[in-house]
Amino acid sequence: MSITARETETKYEMPDGAVLPSLDELPQVNGTSGPDEQQLEAEYYDTDDLRLLRAGITLRRRRGGSDAGWHLKLPEGPGTRREIRLPLGQRRQVPRELAQLVRVYTRGAALRPVARLTTRRQTLVLLGEGGESLAEVASDDVSAQTMGDSTTISQWRELEVELTGGDRRLLKAADALLRRDGLRPAGRSAKLQRALAGQLPEPAEPPRLTPASPAGQVVLAYLRDQAETLKSLDPMVRRDEPDAVHQMRVATRRLRSTLRSFKRVIGRGDHLAAELKWLGGVLGEARDAEVLEGHLQAILRTVPVEQLIGPVQARVQIHFAPVRADARTAVLAALDSQRYFSLLDELDQLVAEPCLGPQGAQRAGSVLALPEGGPVDGPGPARRARDPPGRGPAPGAQGGQARPLRRRGGHPGPRPQGRAVHQAGEGGPVGAR
Repeated sequence: MSITARETETKYEMPDGAVLPSLDELPQVNGTSGPDEQQLEAEYYDTDDLRLLRAGITLRRRRGGSDAGWHLKLPEGPGTRREIRLPLGQRRQVPRELAQLVRVYTRGAALRPVARLTTRRQTLVLLGEGGESLAEVASDDVSAQTMGDSTTISQWRELEVELTGGDRRLLKAADALLRRDGLRPAGRSAKLQRALAGQLPEPAEPPRLTPASPAGQVVLAYLRDQAETLKSLDPMVRRDEPDAVHQMRVATRRLRSTLRSFKRVIGRGDHLAAELKWLGGVLGEARDAEVLEGHLQAILRTVPVEQLIGPVQARVQIHFAPVRADARTAVLAALDSQRYFSLLDELDQLVAEPCLGPQGAQRAGSVLALPEGGPVDGPGPARRARDPPGRGPAPGAQGGQARPLRRRGGHPGPRPQGRAVHQAGEGGPVGAR
């Protein structure tokens, strides 16, 4: 059975001769324990073209330490990753449960060992007033060996500060102290990224988007964000996590709506929009069952007990159990299908090798219409141009509560067909001229 944990940490380069400063005076810290030394040996698995690592994901089999076993780490925002752990076992083949969770990236490609890392770790525990662990500070001496047609050996030192019970204020204070002492944040968040640095492109800074940016650049940036969101939700849907189906359906609908609204900007996408409609329909069946059961149960909770004849709530649950099970089976079958993998391939190709339409090179401010009477309250392309990354919503924006988005002239934007509702409330894109 798997164990799930979240790790929030920062990493630092440790040059030769660097010494860890005293951390006892950090806020919330009442003392320290250690250092304790551990010897860790890990094999990292990926596809030949490093699809997991390019997505910020690591998969390893590690021996030594208190958490020996298989570890799958999925990004969850700046400095935070979700770690899914399975027992070490005797076999070196990637467990099926973990392999399934990364199929959205591997899409049938084999997972094989790509690097072996040996780490000598010294861990200092920062303690609170009650002796509880607030954070662990690990000084690592790392030796790495790549695996494959050729072998590269590298060594380095790094420092990790990982929260175990403290909050981000402690992490921020530790960062300031370590920087004053000459340490600098590591350029890469995972050891494997450093071990395989020669096989990865240098990370590129995304362009700053403004109303003067080309409309194609703005729309593609939005499509790229939503594509990454869709893929990041795939493992959560497979694990049946709360609201995951709904959020994946939202990402699917945003992608489809953007493709339909901005044909003259991005130049193509009709087939991809049709495939996204198929995926949204499969997810919609599962989501509708969730919503309807939740709605009925909420109504029943407001009914006085004396007016309920028999175990009504249990009967509702029993009725919907097979409906939801069938819908989930259909979702999992879709996520394991070649049709889904082909959809993902087509989406990746669209954002990586765009073939822009006649409006793609025009200014975003003149092509991407803003709604009349106020700011865009959804994260669509027009807002991407108006609010560059790092800026919050414009005054008056009500986070997540979008008004119906309209084309210039006050006419509503495209409405998805069938059971899908209009993009109002889903934060979809604004229509193009």
